[in-house]
Amino acid sequence: MSFMEDEASDCEVDSRSRLESYMFSCQLSSEVPFYTFQADEDDDVEHFLELRTICLGDGAKEENNVVEVSAMNHQGKKISVPVANLHISCLPMVSLGEFELMAPVTLRLKSGSGPVTISGLHLVATENEESEMSDEEEDDDDDIEEELPSVKPAKKKQKL
Repeated sequence: MSFMEDEASDCEVDSRSRLESYMFSCQLSSEVPFYTFQADEDDDVEHFLELRTICLGDGAKEENNVVEVSAMNHQGKKISVPVANLHISCLPMVSLGEFELMAPVTLRLKSGSGPVTISGLHLVATENEESEMSDEEEDDDDDIEEELPSVKPAKKKQKL
């Protein structure tokens, strides 16, 4: 079941696709310094990772914790970019807004020992064979038009 059903229906790209969103979270530390978000190899499904927040966890030390993201750019080349440099005393959390990446994505604790929690949404875009919902909506619109009486102009009084 989708995490935010209303948002998924509002975010439809067109009548042939559907977007579902699910909670995503992972924790990086010196014991587990990276996490790779991968998708199933399905032809008509695309997976995206929308990062929202990165924050230090309980027990973080007085050190810089740098989080790096590796993903494909528009040319199909893998690039790595630091997205957060957290410190417990001055910047324990950062909000990324809606930082959306296409799978596969690798999240790495480049420096520091963490723990660092990364959260966001796993977005799944699927292709629909036929759009039953849009057909129903068109039928409903036709019914409304048929039920409304025609509008006639008001009669004007003539002066003699």
